[in-house]
Amino acid sequence: MNNGPTHRRHFLKTGLGTGLAVSGLTSWLQAQPQLKKKKRFKTAFGLNGFQSSSNRYKKNYPIWEILDFAQKEGFEGVELTQNWPQGALPFSKEDKRIRSLREFYAKYNQKIFSIQTFTNGDAYSKNRSERERWLKQFRDQVYFAKKAGAECIGFWPTGNLRGQSVQQGIENLILSLKEAAKIVADQELLFSLEVEPPFNFNKIEHLIAIIEGVSHPLIKAMYDPSHFDLMNGGKGKPEELLLKIGIDKIGYLHLTDCDGTIYEGTSKHLACGEGHIDIAKSLDLLWDGGFEGWVMIDAWMIQDPYNACSKGKKAIDQAQARKLKSS
Repeated sequence: MNNGPTHRRHFLKTGLGTGLAVSGLTSWLQAQPQLKKKKRFKTAFGLNGFQSSSNRYKKNYPIWEILDFAQKEGFEGVELTQNWPQGALPFSKEDKRIRSLREFYAKYNQKIFSIQTFTNGDAYSKNRSERERWLKQFRDQVYFAKKAGAECIGFWPTGNLRGQSVQQGIENLILSLKEAAKIVADQELLFSLEVEPPFNFNKIEHLIAIIEGVSHPLIKAMYDPSHFDLMNGGKGKPEELLLKIGIDKIGYLHLTDCDGTIYEGTSKHLACGEGHIDIAKSLDLLWDGGFEGWVMIDAWMIQDPYNACSKGKKAIDQAQARKLKSS
C-alpha cells in the first residue's frame, strides 16, 4: 500500500548510519538490486469463494484443507467473511476468540489481511440515527479487524434507498464515510469500497463521486475486473475504467475474470484466463501506476475455487516476475 502502517499516522496528522563497517557496507551495496526489485503485490484469497461454492454447488470445504492449500500455493493472506465457515466473526471485545482465530490462520502462514463488511442501507439512510447505528457497528468491526492483524477493511454498500434518489443516497453515504474515515485512520487501516451491478450505486461515476466526495487518503475503491467490465459495457476492457478512476484511488483488488454477463445477481466470476478480460494488462497497469498492496483472488460462485485460486495466483506471480525482470 502507498501509505504503510509505519508512516500512516504521521502522514494523517499532518540514510544509512555512518558507522557501517566496510564489510557491512559492501553487503548492503550488493543487496541493492534486490531492494530495488521489491515485490509490490501481496497475494491473498477470499473465503467468500469457498462459502459461495459450498452453498451453490453443495460442496464441503474444511477450513484446514483450504488453509493447507493456501500455504502450499504460497498465498500470504486471507479475507474473512461473516458466518463462514462457522458462525459470526467475534466482536471486538472478545479478545480470547480473536487471539485464537489469529493464531489458527498463522499456523498456516496466512495473515488475516481484511474482513468483509456490509450495510442494510443504514450507511446511506436519510435518517441520521440510522447512519449512526451503522457507524457503531462498523466501528466494532474495525476494532476487531485491527486486533485480528488486518491491514484493510472491505465495504459493500448493499441495501435499498428507502425512498431516496441515487444522488441523495450517495450524498448520505459520503457523510457516513467521512466519519468512517476517522475510525479507520485511528486504527491505521485502509478502507476499500466495492460497487456491483445489482447495487443502487452501480456505475463508475457513482464510485468516483463517493471516493472524491469523501476525499480521504484511506478511503479508496476496490478494483474488481468483473464489475468494472460490466460497468464498461461488458466488452472485456475493465482497465479503461481503472484508468478513469485513477490507480492512486485503488485500495486493494478482488481479482477475477469475467465473460461480460450476469450470474446469480452479479457480474459472472471466472478463473483468470477463462474469460474475455486481459488480466495481465490490468496487473501491468496497476504496477506501472505505482499500486502496492493486496491482490485477492475472488472466486465468488465459481464451482472450483481451488482452481480459480491457483490460476489467479499464477497470473499475479507471472505479472510480478515480468515487471521485476524488466525493472
